[in-house]
Amino acid sequence: MVLVAFANGVALAALPAHALALRETGSTLLFPLLALWVGAYQRSHTDVSISLEGSGSGEGIAQASTGKADIGASDAYLSDRQLAGGTLLNIPLAVSAQVIAYNIQEIGDRHLNLSASLLAGIYSGTIVYWDDPRIRAVNRDLASELPHDRIVPIRRIEGSGDTFMFTAYLAKGSHSWSAGYGTTVRWPKVDAMVTARGNAGVIDRCAKLDDSIAYVAVSYVPQISFGDLGYAALQSHDGSFELPTPQAISAAVASAKIGADGRASLIDRPGAGAYPIVTYEYAIVRKVQPDAARAQALKNFFAWAISPNGGNDEARFLSALDFVPLPADARNVSEHLIGEIR
Repeated sequence: MVLVAFANGVALAALPAHALALRETGSTLLFPLLALWVGAYQRSHTDVSISLEGSGSGEGIAQASTGKADIGASDAYLSDRQLAGGTLLNIPLAVSAQVIAYNIQEIGDRHLNLSASLLAGIYSGTIVYWDDPRIRAVNRDLASELPHDRIVPIRRIEGSGDTFMFTAYLAKGSHSWSAGYGTTVRWPKVDAMVTARGNAGVIDRCAKLDDSIAYVAVSYVPQISFGDLGYAALQSHDGSFELPTPQAISAAVASAKIGADGRASLIDRPGAGAYPIVTYEYAIVRKVQPDAARAQALKNFFAWAISPNGGNDEARFLSALDFVPLPADARNVSEHLIGEIR
């Protein structure tokens, strides 16, 4: 028998020694959902074992590209260059979002209003204090409680899909943001800025640093709330301030057309009530596998993951982590891409 375990050493199940072993690594945003999926999937598919490691989307893409991992989980779709060789697929699995968390003792877990331009100012060093007039102007109910304390921006240290999402929002929503977007960027020099690794590391650092702010996967909202942190209502493309509810996340997907290659930007989408930092969650996988058994095992797992009767069962898996199901057009694209694995 072999034990199936996550990176934190928690064993899920004992499987036959002959079970085909698949290795996943990548997105810490997707990790909690994959943990639920794999636990359920392996109870009825004992011929396959799947190990999981939350290493960041950049590492997931890199290891899937070289074949060191069978599945690379990513919040970011592949670039034109990464798709050009025809060896990799990015398969949408579900829809998720990102929140902006903060540790401001004076306001606790109440929701600030923030925008791309305000966040660009904070992460560029042009907005330094929490009581900056520009922040107060969109938070009139909380303006008198915002402290004259220096803001401590937290960013990811490793290549991250969360960084891709966050910087894409800044690049699309603020003319002042000049660092571009990607899983890694050349961050502006801000003396107060600190770094952390993975979503869990970011939350831990934010909880320990008064007056800090960070970008965090929506699947970690329970940890944010448990740590007495707050998270923001973000300004949408249409100007309203939205919280990352399932309805607001779904509204962002409604106006986006997905390409046949699985790529679509869900950042700052137009539409009433659309939350602005939303993404498809991707499995990065090599199109040609070492053998037919491995290819079929991957196809079986992905087909189950995107099915409304499997991993995309909202009540059973998605809603607990604030994910929403794939829309029908994206599921059709995913089915086609899964069929290309051989």
